[in-house]
Amino acid sequence: MSSSPVNELKRTLTPAMLWGLGVGYVISGMYFGWNLGLEQGGTLGLAIATFFIIIMYATFTFSYTELACAIPKAGGAFDYANRAMGKDIGFIAGMAQNIEFIFAPPAIAFAIGAYFNLFFPQIPILVIAIFGYVVFTALNIYGVKAAATFELVITILAVGELLLFAGITLPHFEMKNLQQNALPHGWQGIFAAIPFAIWFFLAIEGVANVAEEALHPQRTILFGFGSAILTLVILCVLTFTGSIGVAGWEAIVYQPGGTTSDSPLPLALAHIVGNNNLMYHLLITVGLFGLVASFHGIILAAGRSSFEFGRVQFAPAFLGRIHPKFQTPANALLINMAIGIIALLTGKTSEIITISVFGALTLYIVSMISLLQLRKKEPLLPRPFKVPWYPVFPITALVIAIISFVAMMIFNFKLAVIYFLLMGVCYVGFRIFSNKSL
Repeated sequence: MSSSPVNELKRTLTPAMLWGLGVGYVISGMYFGWNLGLEQGGTLGLAIATFFIIIMYATFTFSYTELACAIPKAGGAFDYANRAMGKDIGFIAGMAQNIEFIFAPPAIAFAIGAYFNLFFPQIPILVIAIFGYVVFTALNIYGVKAAATFELVITILAVGELLLFAGITLPHFEMKNLQQNALPHGWQGIFAAIPFAIWFFLAIEGVANVAEEALHPQRTILFGFGSAILTLVILCVLTFTGSIGVAGWEAIVYQPGGTTSDSPLPLALAHIVGNNNLMYHLLITVGLFGLVASFHGIILAAGRSSFEFGRVQFAPAFLGRIHPKFQTPANALLINMAIGIIALLTGKTSEIITISVFGALTLYIVSMISLLQLRKKEPLLPRPFKVPWYPVFPITALVIAIISFVAMMIFNFKLAVIYFLLMGVCYVGFRIFSNKSL
């Protein structure tokens, strides 16, 4: 079903803005969360998991770029799967994408609240987190160009801070710190660490969801995806080695009281300069930019994903309406904000992250199958960019994603059940809704 001009998004995004969005969606994963994988797998376990996850994301990103350039629509994986395998599989891909993009921001919002709380302890963490939701949803409603420009500026600051952190820590790097208690739970720790390795790169595929708003999408998306994944791999390696190389992995997982920490970088820096040094406070302050960049960027991508669901009437049609003045998916953004705040109020941030990763892996699996199907089903479909070394790249991404999904089910069985129930209930609702609308 073709959309009318009133339901079309405005093309304003440049290649630099797409790089900013691609890195910005993900960069909070460098600042918090990943270090909890060290408790599961140790340095070696998380390193091995991250190595394979980097391979998965590199092969997935180039494969996904082919889909995004051939079908530049706001729904991303939903549009690709719908075209390749029909509306039922399309719904599953789209719902998984919605779960990933809607459930990741509450976890980041809580981290933002915790950071601000260090400076303003009189203001509750939840109040700050909810205030952030309102502000950045409003910015996204105001306009995608303003939102993407803000994202670009704040992402450059966050990248600069990570490079500064590497410059301070790497001169103090000692190999013995990487080798210390490197595999505390044996080889199974590698599989237990997978969700935290994925957290390093989660949501990079959000670049595809703004393809419809990119100037010259074929060229712009290729640059956005390619440069973003290269930047993130370099930052991941620098942050991982710099943090652990200072004093071992326990030093960036456990606070002095023995509780786990969501702030590995300040803990590492404290071993070098102490916690009263100007550089320490600068890292905490600018580290907030990394969290805000991802929070804001994923809200933007989630709005486009939900908007496309409404536009093709896989969800209530009002989600697919564009704001008459700002030409942005205001209704979808507001509904996503409401769901995110409800999730935030549960206080279970680590569980929310895991459910978001289940959604991401489902999206990756279905997307790679869609690519393989479309090559057979529509060989003449214009493909301005073709994935190199086909079919090795999409099959590699598919296999690693399936292994990761199975491993996560084994180590997070209760959350897997919740995820499947959530998907199942939504699918039943979709079938009832779609049958009535026929």
